[in-house]
Amino acid sequence: MSTDMKRPEFADVKAAHARLKGRVVRTPLLRCAALDASVGRPVFVKAECLQTTGSFKYRGASNRIMQLAEDKKAAGVVAYSSGNHAQGVAAAAAEAGVPALIVMPKDVPAVKSEGVKARGAQIVYYDRVSENREEIAAAIAKERGAVLVPPYEDPMVIAGQGTAGMECAEQFQEFGVKPEALIVNAGGGGLTAGIALAWEALYPGAKLYTAEPDGFDDHKRSFAAGKKQRNDRLDGSVCDALLTPEPGDLTFGINQSRITAGLSASDEEVFAAMRFAFLYLKITLEPGGAMALAITLKGRVPGQGPLCVLATGGNVDPALFARVITA
Repeated sequence: MSTDMKRPEFADVKAAHARLKGRVVRTPLLRCAALDASVGRPVFVKAECLQTTGSFKYRGASNRIMQLAEDKKAAGVVAYSSGNHAQGVAAAAAEAGVPALIVMPKDVPAVKSEGVKARGAQIVYYDRVSENREEIAAAIAKERGAVLVPPYEDPMVIAGQGTAGMECAEQFQEFGVKPEALIVNAGGGGLTAGIALAWEALYPGAKLYTAEPDGFDDHKRSFAAGKKQRNDRLDGSVCDALLTPEPGDLTFGINQSRITAGLSASDEEVFAAMRFAFLYLKITLEPGGAMALAITLKGRVPGQGPLCVLATGGNVDPALFARVITA
């Protein structure tokens, strides 16, 4: 992806926030006494698992597709995704009356592929280890004359994801609380970038952290090294939503100077967070959506002041979820 692409600004996030008002769900900022007691600080959980299609991805997909030129709609859109962006694009495209094709990994949880099919989108599967999803999607888009809607390397997608950060800021103001820090799950870094742009303007003193699986912590290592680092492999963690080769060029360009550090947790710690969320917050989280909460529960986020935790998705395989919460 070219680094020459125009970076979105706070004004773009504000415009997306206005554009999406009434279309996206204003997800709650949850409080839980048991969580505060466990962590030893006030914690506020932004429940994006309750967003349309079960994740924050609907925000970016909607913002991008709502801005399609009229002469581009007939050919439709093409996207590549491990599941949540796929469902967001499928839903936004269906609402706009635009055909959609999604390139998805063969090992995607059935709950995610079924959600895409239910919204009328076509699926082309690929092997995440041996094939390049970006190249496959780009070739299909070129052949069809369709618009490519990437999961994170797109200014309009990033601006749309940033509306979750705008909502957080509004909700903290309603609580009368000034947050000290925020932690967000990171795959390609689009949600992180959108929130970073919003919070740089609204809460410039807040510390921002990314959350990733142990062994797949490319953001954590990239921030420490001052340049992008790749993951050695693309399978081996239950957090499928967060398994990307490396940070995006566009997103890393935004995040590098705005993120304090990257943090990580194990799959077992994620399972514990999923159980905690179900028992005490009364929400369902997929493994990748629970990573920031897992890191929070282990006390790894520095500081003692109010902390915002992004719970980014709830599209979990039912059988896996049953095993996790009954373990």
